[in-house]
Amino acid sequence: MVSGPLRKVLTCYLGWLAMGLVGPTSLPSMAQDSPAKLPSQPNVLLIISDDQGWGDYGFMGHSQLKTPHLDRLAAESLTFRRAYVPSSLCCPSLASIITGRYPHQHGITCNDPPIPPGTKPGGFYSTEAYRNGRAQLAEMMTRQATLPRWLGAVGYQSLQTGKWWQNDFRTGGFTAGMTKGERHGDAGLEIGRKTLEPIFEFIRECQARDKPFFVWYAPFLPHAPHDAPEDLVAASRSTWKPGDEEAMGPYFANVLWHDRAVGELLGGLRQLNCDQNTIVIYVTDNGWIPGAKRNSYAPKSKQSPYEGGLRTPLMIRWPGHVEPRFEDTPVSSVDIAPTVLKACGVPVPTDLPGVDLLDPIQVAARSTIFGECHTHNAVDLNRPASGLRWRWAIAGRWKLIAPAPQNELDKAPELYDLVDDPGENRNLATAQPERLAKMQRLLDTWWNGND
Repeated sequence: MVSGPLRKVLTCYLGWLAMGLVGPTSLPSMAQDSPAKLPSQPNVLLIISDDQGWGDYGFMGHSQLKTPHLDRLAAESLTFRRAYVPSSLCCPSLASIITGRYPHQHGITCNDPPIPPGTKPGGFYSTEAYRNGRAQLAEMMTRQATLPRWLGAVGYQSLQTGKWWQNDFRTGGFTAGMTKGERHGDAGLEIGRKTLEPIFEFIRECQARDKPFFVWYAPFLPHAPHDAPEDLVAASRSTWKPGDEEAMGPYFANVLWHDRAVGELLGGLRQLNCDQNTIVIYVTDNGWIPGAKRNSYAPKSKQSPYEGGLRTPLMIRWPGHVEPRFEDTPVSSVDIAPTVLKACGVPVPTDLPGVDLLDPIQVAARSTIFGECHTHNAVDLNRPASGLRWRWAIAGRWKLIAPAPQNELDKAPELYDLVDDPGENRNLATAQPERLAKMQRLLDTWWNGND
């Protein structure tokens, strides 16, 4: 049975369809031959939104945004409305998703290598020192066990598209990919914004070879530049409030662009007759709250330890295996790796810190989730703690943010009640010293912030 909230989302979707807000899915031409043979192992499609606020979805209750395709996915999924990424910076966040480990464990804590004193950031990106630093980060990924490597050992083919910081796609163990080495992802960034055909072509090849697949879809959406096609700007503009024209409105239009591309991608799975045997997982790499100017972000979002930077919905759709429902238990993106491995029949390494999100007993048994935020540019690539800014922990309704003295000088711990104060405006650290001390002990037991 579909729960009340999910039924409401589906009803909204069907209403939008009737009103013409959701048009027929537009897809590249695909062969419509006999249905493809379903492999015995499930396929996996991992959708990773880029720089999107945790509440910027219709199903999350946004008052302006209509995201019908993502709403439908949520209605068909086990949807965790309180999921978190361990880091609010994209490169370490993506590395944690694919490895199932925290940044201090896999070592990729930054977006970029250290900037030498006196060097301007823009010029640094074209230097040999920068290229060497990026090569070192890519080497760190090469040494990691990853989802493509684990799945590849049991016959999966894997495709990288979209955001990928670790040079060539092969550093992550993918068997195919679009990115060859540019900082964000070079040709990979065309996915979603310009085309989805590389994914459909890859799936057809896997079907022809009777191979299960893993697809990494990390489009540069709704990431800046907020330059959505004019039809989506027009569709979005009717919902804008006065003052949205500068920053909020263009961002909203990019959210619609992302939603439409997800709809086309999921429509492609249906046309290729593999949607019933494909696990679709959705998460965001880090949050976003628009700033005062176009393409800018507010202080308590990206790169911060606050909800606006760390929180994301996390959805798992697997027809016939996962009952659609909404859950509000806090979970983490480090849980994705063990969840996928267990679902695909692959032994889960015992040292992975996450839990199987499809096992309600494991989810309920975990009392606290953790994370860490580091400097955008590394301080020392060989010492993860050197760039640490904050560690954080969430236990039920309570959240602790612990500043690291090496980079957040003279800053005090912050303690928030996320139920009564979701905007994290009232620091209760002084008012609740016993709770603060208890959560600090939990945080130090997880990782004490030293190398």
